[in-house]
Amino acid sequence: MDFSPTGWICSFCGVQGTKDTRFGGGLGAMICMDCLEHYYETFLSPEKTKMIQRPPWNEMTDTEMLAKLPLIVQSVNQGDKFLRSWIDLLRERKLSWAQIGQAVGISRQAAWERFSGTPAKRRAQGTA
Repeated sequence: MDFSPTGWICSFCGVQGTKDTRFGGGLGAMICMDCLEHYYETFLSPEKTKMIQRPPWNEMTDTEMLAKLPLIVQSVNQGDKFLRSWIDLLRERKLSWAQIGQAVGISRQAAWERFSGTPAKRRAQGTA
């Protein structure tokens, strides 16, 4: 599985990763150093922490919400890419479709239909 930051995004602000980007995180969600520092300082302050406990969309205009939509799509796609890479690792370890399906709460057949196909084929289709 590719663990390079290139091609990944910060799940919080959307910054695009490069070979020099420092990301933390895992399981599909990534956080850049700027966001990590921001949230670290926020959680040190009870007042600031209280402010981020409200949904941000309550204060956003329709235009602002629409502007965030591409970032949400990128984040979902990144999670799906990570999921498929994880499945590829499991299959390389010779785990069965039945085991994978059981882990995600679907049948063996549903797991195969959703995740089968070679990684190279999915990359060519832009879904890996």
